[in-house]
Amino acid sequence: MNDLLTAGDVDPEQTLVLRHRPKEPKLARVLPWLAAQRTDLFDAYQSCQGPVLEVSMSKLPYVASFIAHGPGRALFVGLYSINEPTPYPRADFWSIPGYAELRSYGMDGLAETDPRQSILKFDLRLLEFHQEWRGKLIVGWPPPERSWWRRAHQNKMPVLAILEDSALEPAMPDWTELLVTWAELSVLPRRWCAALSEWRGIYYIRDTSDGRGYVGSAAGAENLLGRWRDYAKTGHGGNRLLLDRCPDTFVFSILQRTSPDMPREDIVKLETSWKIRLGTYAPAGLNDN
Repeated sequence: MNDLLTAGDVDPEQTLVLRHRPKEPKLARVLPWLAAQRTDLFDAYQSCQGPVLEVSMSKLPYVASFIAHGPGRALFVGLYSINEPTPYPRADFWSIPGYAELRSYGMDGLAETDPRQSILKFDLRLLEFHQEWRGKLIVGWPPPERSWWRRAHQNKMPVLAILEDSALEPAMPDWTELLVTWAELSVLPRRWCAALSEWRGIYYIRDTSDGRGYVGSAAGAENLLGRWRDYAKTGHGGNRLLLDRCPDTFVFSILQRTSPDMPREDIVKLETSWKIRLGTYAPAGLNDN
């Protein structure tokens, strides 16, 4: 990695290397998706750091960002210049641009033991440095694993692989294993969206707050993707019994895929069958018809 920095006229002694590995499981799952599709949120995520790293970022001009990609491995996201920070009072932490939305993806925020009364938000600007390898370049991460940020010149990070496809956008899992939270609907990887837009079928929404469920069907424009995007926008998709519920606790899955030429009336019959079998009619469930 240091050879690449030097060849790009970037001094390793002036560069911090971050290997993001959020402790929050929900955030760790979507962070690569944010790096690929919501760069504003990814940049917001890394723009504020703990007190020790904050001091180092105040002194150096560059940060190379990676995401954990298995034990001892790091996936390249980009090289950023570190520019003038903006201070925020501790009490205004969640008003930092992007942080309210990151909270919906599971970000915990400041630790109670954090002594700072003022937080710096750094202006990080993505550079052109090997952007063709974004999500493709994998380097080795020296132990200890828990040490997630380093000074570049003090570490040897060998290039292990350059992938053909970006690992920031993983392959679609088998539809029988797909579980997606409501917050994740708006940042699904492009390959997932492409598959969902081709699939008609019967879907299930489970409200994890009380275990009650809703069964629906998708056979319109963009099929499952189009229907789920309705929920991403509104939280309820026009369904009366979902209106007063918090969508943050909704989990989406596919019960059955159907043929693209199955008549709409047959899909509705199939949907009704699933409602009966799963007992999702009110009052036990969230279907009102």
